[in-house]
Amino acid sequence: MANRFDILNGWELLLASASPRRRELVENLQLSCEIASPIEVDESYPGNMRPEEVPAYLSRKKAHAYLSSLKHNQILLTADTVVINRGEVVGKPRDLNDAAAMLRRLSGHTHKVVTGVTLATVRSQHTFAEETEVEFAPLTDREIAYYVENFSPLDKAGAYGIQEWIGYIGVRGIRGDFYNVMGLPLRALYEHLLKITSRPPVRLPMADL
Repeated sequence: MANRFDILNGWELLLASASPRRRELVENLQLSCEIASPIEVDESYPGNMRPEEVPAYLSRKKAHAYLSSLKHNQILLTADTVVINRGEVVGKPRDLNDAAAMLRRLSGHTHKVVTGVTLATVRSQHTFAEETEVEFAPLTDREIAYYVENFSPLDKAGAYGIQEWIGYIGVRGIRGDFYNVMGLPLRALYEHLLKITSRPPVRLPMADL
């Protein structure tokens, strides 16, 4: 394999996510990353918060759990993705019946996928969010049943993976970053990382550690 297209400039990228899709997407940017040890984070949010603000809020909340253990040369990446269907935040399904019910509600409608991302170092934190609109064609009960029984909807917001069979037959149109729907807005992430890594990491004085 060819050498990586290295933009890290001496920084180490620390990915705080259990999602294999996010790890794959980061690696597809030709970025080497370390997977942070999991920390359980309360993912509740204020009930009066606008649905579009939830992912950014949760990504900051996840980042906060890791800040005390960050090294001077590490960039922490945390993210959260939600599906918003007709003004309602749609999370991960509880079981297969719930997954099928979610897909029936998405069927024939356009929904939004919003991913919030926080990039944190010992000196700074930066959060941004990306929004993608996804239009679903009407889905039959047979199609929904086939998907939930043969794929893995339980670990996905909205109970579907756009890169899987349901995306091939169900997505009629998309407006925005395709990879955002998978869990990371890659172009925006790349641009924000470039800003941070334009200067190499500087070790903090002992008094600041």
